[in-house]
Amino acid sequence: MERLDKFLVSCGVGSRSQVKDLLKSGRVTVDGVPERDGARKIDPQTQTAALDGQPLGGRRRVVAMLNKPAGFVTATEDRSERTVMELLPETLLRQEVKPVGRLDKQTEGLLLFTNDGDLLHRLISPKKEVPKRYYARHEGQASAEDVAAFAAGLVLRDGTVCLPAVLEPLGPGESFVIVREGKYHQVRRMMAARGMTVTYLERQGEGLLTLGGLPRGQVRELTEAEIAALEAECS
Repeated sequence: MERLDKFLVSCGVGSRSQVKDLLKSGRVTVDGVPERDGARKIDPQTQTAALDGQPLGGRRRVVAMLNKPAGFVTATEDRSERTVMELLPETLLRQEVKPVGRLDKQTEGLLLFTNDGDLLHRLISPKKEVPKRYYARHEGQASAEDVAAFAAGLVLRDGTVCLPAVLEPLGPGESFVIVREGKYHQVRRMMAARGMTVTYLERQGEGLLTLGGLPRGQVRELTEAEIAALEAECS
């Protein structure tokens, strides 16, 4: 048996004070009956607690999107650097989410998090070829020869072979790049292999997902429809 308020916090619906307000508002039910007493003991194995009609479990599946700012490393912990985990609210941290792939310290933009290990591995698998779209500012201007080299599959200076990718020149010093894998510093290294040093990089999309109007440094959970679309792309 477990206190209802403690159970709600463990489900990630809010902090202790937020859970108290949710209970007062009558939005929490136990077996379909509104419950306002956080001290009530429930058995999550035999009783159903719900918020706004949505059943809750000890740990729910979460997929969230962060608009990552520069200056944070993509890691769950680091002794000397600030990590992207510091940008997540406590409600997500309690759900034990992890970054999906990585963006390097200076790269900004879309970074996914989930506590669904199977979905995480499918999203980062090069076999699934989930496209990732980047905006790059760089030295020089991309040529038709550069576009063709990307499309053929670049071989980097250290011998790393890349899958075919899309390079879309936007004008002097600007390009879109679409890759379907996530090698270490891949976009920067691909551009450097063609003599174009990247000075700014932002991931703007992954699969059908885009940043939309999400402000830099902010995070939001994906809707069920967005998660279903993402799963379909890497199935």
